[in-house]
Amino acid sequence: MKPARLIICLAALLGITLAENPANADELVRFESAPVKLSAFRIRKAAEQGEILSQPPGTPLLGYLSRPGGNGPFPAVVVMHGCEGMRPSVKDLWPKRLVSWGYVVLVVDSFTTRNIKDTCRSSLPDRVFDAYGALNFLAKSSFVDIRRVALIGFSTGGTATLEATKIEGNEQLMEHKFKAAVAYYPACGASQGNATVPTLILSGDRDNWSPVEPCRKRLARLGDDAPPIELNLYKGVYHNFDAPEFTAGKRVLGHIEKYNPDAAAKSIRSVYTFLRTSLLK
Repeated sequence: MKPARLIICLAALLGITLAENPANADELVRFESAPVKLSAFRIRKAAEQGEILSQPPGTPLLGYLSRPGGNGPFPAVVVMHGCEGMRPSVKDLWPKRLVSWGYVVLVVDSFTTRNIKDTCRSSLPDRVFDAYGALNFLAKSSFVDIRRVALIGFSTGGTATLEATKIEGNEQLMEHKFKAAVAYYPACGASQGNATVPTLILSGDRDNWSPVEPCRKRLARLGDDAPPIELNLYKGVYHNFDAPEFTAGKRVLGHIEKYNPDAAAKSIRSVYTFLRTSLLK
């Protein structure tokens, strides 16, 4: 079978449509994280003391923008990497996949401008504001339908995704909002409460980087009228199960990271259906 025909057959098997002639793939763009807004208390206190406050600026960031061919406007996806930074499956594989499904994609590089190599052994910056900075950037693009943008994160990027879309979080301070959220193997907050948007969580039951039990506890606490949170749990599967660069398996700080092609394919089908249901309306 010819390679092109093989790709088409695999796409059909996964229920995926391929866009023709994707344009402007991996364009390096620059934007700022959403600025941390001053609280009403801080503003009032400054006024009482005759102090003049200036709005703190956002952090300069880099991103990689990919888009389908055509003028749009298209639905879009903001992608957040994990603690190891811009690995190939996040920077290249997922954007190509999402563009083939008809989405504009902006992968956020949270590390380069902060001179961070990884945060797997250190503290994390607050990346919720990075996600909303990317959303603000997309809002200025004529080829993006800003009403239909999802946030997808991997590992610590998945944790930031859940944090960015939790009720009574910083989301309420933002002008633009995400329409849906996808978190691959995040560290869930058991007491995090309701989400602001439909959410899909994908985890492996052998993942001890991001154990699934807090996710289960969070789901048990959801309100009756809250947006749905779907948890897909894959048996016998470890952290980074969707990433082919971990085919051989790897042990990091006592935790196993290993690609699982069967779980990866199932999760990709779930993400495809979830985004189509959540955004393509």
